[in-house]
Amino acid sequence: MRAGYVLSGRYQIKQTLGEGGMANVYLAQDLILQRPVAVKLMRLDLRDDPAAVRRFQREAISLTELTHPNIVSIYDVGEDNGMQYLIMEYVEGTDLKAYIQQNFPLAFPTVVAIMEQILAAVDHAHNHGIIHRDLKPQNILINHEGQVKITDFGIALATTDSLTQTNTLMGSVHYLSPEQARGSVVTKQSDIYSLGIILFELLTKRVPFQGETAVSIALKHYKDEMPAVRQFNPEIPQALENVILHATAKNLTDRYQSAAEMAADLKTALSPQRAAEAPWHPQQLLDDETKVLEPLKESETKQAAVKKTPTPKKKWSKKKKWLVIGASFAGFLLVLGLIGFAVAPRSVKVPDLQGMTKGEAVAVLQQQQLTVGKTRYRTSGKYYKGQIVQTEPAAGSSVRQKSKVALILSSGPEKRKFGNYRGQSFNKVKKRLEKKGVTVLKTEKHSKTIATGEIMAQSINPKRKVVWRDSTVTFTVSTGATAIKLRDLTGYTRKSVIDYANELGLVLQSNWQAGSEKTASDADLVVAQTPAAGTLVQSGGILTVTFAASTTDAASTSSTSAAESSSSPASSSSTDSSSSTASSANQFKMDITIPYNEPADNSADSSAPAQQVQIYLADDNHSLDQVYQTLSITKDTKVTLPFSLSNSATGKYKVVANGKTIAENDNVTSEN
Repeated sequence: MRAGYVLSGRYQIKQTLGEGGMANVYLAQDLILQRPVAVKLMRLDLRDDPAAVRRFQREAISLTELTHPNIVSIYDVGEDNGMQYLIMEYVEGTDLKAYIQQNFPLAFPTVVAIMEQILAAVDHAHNHGIIHRDLKPQNILINHEGQVKITDFGIALATTDSLTQTNTLMGSVHYLSPEQARGSVVTKQSDIYSLGIILFELLTKRVPFQGETAVSIALKHYKDEMPAVRQFNPEIPQALENVILHATAKNLTDRYQSAAEMAADLKTALSPQRAAEAPWHPQQLLDDETKVLEPLKESETKQAAVKKTPTPKKKWSKKKKWLVIGASFAGFLLVLGLIGFAVAPRSVKVPDLQGMTKGEAVAVLQQQQLTVGKTRYRTSGKYYKGQIVQTEPAAGSSVRQKSKVALILSSGPEKRKFGNYRGQSFNKVKKRLEKKGVTVLKTEKHSKTIATGEIMAQSINPKRKVVWRDSTVTFTVSTGATAIKLRDLTGYTRKSVIDYANELGLVLQSNWQAGSEKTASDADLVVAQTPAAGTLVQSGGILTVTFAASTTDAASTSSTSAAESSSSPASSSSTDSSSSTASSANQFKMDITIPYNEPADNSADSSAPAQQVQIYLADDNHSLDQVYQTLSITKDTKVTLPFSLSNSATGKYKVVANGKTIAENDNVTSEN
């Protein structure tokens, strides 16, 4: 079923969790309750099979009757477009088979804790008249907190059910009880036998019986003695091994009578008081005694004493003799051939060892009667150091037993230079690196020179060699220049405005009201500004202000003229004329042209990049060591500079671009 499909208008399929012989399991989202659920969907090719449908429905019935913290809960049962489904609790974790493979060897207290939860769930099912019949690690889930959940009651059977499965192997053959193997009636003790096999696997990471076919394994459950777990690990307490032997006894009368009884025995298996416990043996062996046989009847004795009359020997012709000898020799050759075939190495398939350690792989190969060949290493981005990447021959290949299998192990992922990402788009770099498995983090910072969204700095040195999937990098990303809220500059003197613009990094452009430019000075006052007060601008933006002549200067000039006129009318004309001449001589403007230097690598069809220039001015009101005005130009630009000089003093100016003086004059007078 495809991801995104909504089952019965409520359960949206997310992904496949597993596929089985009768049903497939999916992770889905309950759109009403907004929670993850597991959807068990009967395979389409089985929906017309009455036996399969009954088995699927039996699981739903079994689960609805059971409510226990160690049994997977069922939420809903339904049908969608002819597809039968169960909605069950989603357990975020793994099955017990994978848990054993990933965490072996398990501490004995952990083994006991897991088994106690399984036994509690099975005892609950038995008390409600339900026999599971297919207990195995693959049907037992364990979450990240270590809580166990039993699932898959697909072939569970009510103890009152008339259904019998004689002559049919129901259940997984490695965990099958002897009575199931011979097709007898299944009881609660059949589940207990399976629990003993699960405990065996928890302690040894293997099942007790292996075989070429399911039938051969089933026969071993029926006939062979249970191997001792202590031969695999002598550290296993005898009391713990005794629990396995007691649970897997061939005779039902020797086996635990209930899951609760097995749980009680297991609970004390690690107790110091049981440290010296003797190996457990079935009761029927302990009770074996001398039997008194009934004497044979007289008629039987006479019958045994009667001697047969010897049959006269027949004479064989030479032809018949040679026929007999030839047949005997042919039979002898046939027997030799059969013996040779029987003892010759059988063909087996190379197991899939990917992701295992070398030690784990050796154990698996030994079970298949294969040996380890050459071992070599290569880098791998998928498997960690020491894990198997590949085998030669490849997994699934048919080989003879005792053949050698070469192992290729991971030497770890290849390391590569991290690289320099400064000046690049953060979003593009993030996508590129996350595809390689890098964890990308971000911090933000204002910058006057780096565009918004571009990387300013990185936490990993560009030359450092890293493993992509194990790396975490933090990029410092530009948010552009800091936003500035403009003041209301009305009434500010020209000198104050210049200082304000320089402090905030703004480019100042000055204008004067008509007629005011003739008497321009640092005392002139702002009467208008663009942008308006309160506008947010960034450093490097343009601030345009309009000045008017200072009213204080105008009033002072008017008062002086009036006083002189009243005291000496005769000289009034001369004084006014002198004042006018002095004003013209001491305050004046000079027009200069600032050259634009186009970069050498700028192509003809591209827009000219802005060039920052600083103007320095020296007169009675300015010093050459302070910036008078900063401009951003893209062409040769004409600028008017106001000077105020007393007596015969001279003024100066210079224009600087990129740290170099591109224009200057050290002898500025009103005559220039």
